[in-house]
Amino acid sequence: MKVLVLGGGGREHALCYVLSKSKDIAALYCLPGNGGIKQIAQTVSDISLSDFKGITEFCKKEKIELVIPGPEEPLVKGVKDVLEKAGIKVFGPSSFCAQLEGSKIFAKELMKEAGIPTADFKVFDNPSEAKKYIKKKGAPLVVKADGLCAGKGVFVCDTEEEALEAVKKIMEDKIFGASGERIIIEEKLEGEEASYIVITDGKSFKALPTSQDHKRLLDGDKGPNTGGMGAYSPTPLINQTLREKIEKKVIEPVLAVMREKGNPYVGFLYAGLMIANGEPYVLEFNCRLGDPEAQVILPRIKTDFLELVMAGLEGNLADFVLEESPEACVCVVMASKGYPGKYEKGKLITGIEKAEALPGVIVFHAGTKEEGGKFYTNGGRVLGVTALAPTLPEAINRAYEAVEKIQFEGAHYRRDIGHKAFKY
Repeated sequence: MKVLVLGGGGREHALCYVLSKSKDIAALYCLPGNGGIKQIAQTVSDISLSDFKGITEFCKKEKIELVIPGPEEPLVKGVKDVLEKAGIKVFGPSSFCAQLEGSKIFAKELMKEAGIPTADFKVFDNPSEAKKYIKKKGAPLVVKADGLCAGKGVFVCDTEEEALEAVKKIMEDKIFGASGERIIIEEKLEGEEASYIVITDGKSFKALPTSQDHKRLLDGDKGPNTGGMGAYSPTPLINQTLREKIEKKVIEPVLAVMREKGNPYVGFLYAGLMIANGEPYVLEFNCRLGDPEAQVILPRIKTDFLELVMAGLEGNLADFVLEESPEACVCVVMASKGYPGKYEKGKLITGIEKAEALPGVIVFHAGTKEEGGKFYTNGGRVLGVTALAPTLPEAINRAYEAVEKIQFEGAHYRRDIGHKAFKY
């Protein structure tokens, strides 16, 4: 089978990595890809992710039989709808279903309709009304832009001043453009965050290995939010009892309500959760695999990944056996100096081969480009240094041993990835 992965980050490298091992792959492509993906798939850097016509023509020319979108934006903008009209199979949700991530207001209202536990909220399209509500309600609060903001549209505000400033930035300064025309203000939930990701054919689903992301830039969960500075799998936070609650109270109801609306949800469904007093509350839904969660989840799947995806596409997940490795996996993100703000590109990266010579280590490229056989930084999050080992402490040690072998100017990474697990 000829398969095209859409995207060019660490998640897409992880997708290409597991797909490349499938016995049924005849040719693997990635658009646009990156320096690391280029080693295992044919990269297509001359077509934009937003150029659906160009993507369609490429698929027809190369006889692509399956497209797997990695990032949310093409899904929200309807890449599945466009490609399927042209007779090309796509594993991912329709643009209607992808509103679960594309519009936080759509997601919150759907959760309310389906009885899914989430924080109390109110929607505003007027900054003055939003500010009045904040002064009346008081802090702590969470202020969210409605649309896609590359993971930066959520402001956790411990004071009224922070909440008022968030409204100003989103609605008056328009730092997210049209994505901030409407906002949600919701109560701040206290607890532990966890990711629960399933693969679904619209009726049945299979839970992927559990994981926990580390969103903040600095050790001890300090500093600004990022796209994710690392992850580990499995997480002891999600025990069997909690898993059953998540599936019954969150996953099953959201799939049921989508079916009722005549739009069965097919693809990866990611529930970003707050676990408070043993109960799951939904912070957000995403319509794709998490990043960096994908880098620790996918290497732990023993089943042929293409077979798993095809079972999802063909409605056969109910009887599918998903095998999970007993090994632990840890991913440490190495980022450019200045991330998540402004950062420089074009810094030479050395030591990747030395890192990958260690047992169980895979270096996933997130923001790199390859020139003349050398790798250079080309993004905020540069590498996801990932290690598999029999136990979590061993996986942590191995990942950091690998990190120490890699150098580029201004490299920044957290030194406590995976340590959250020892609290549970």
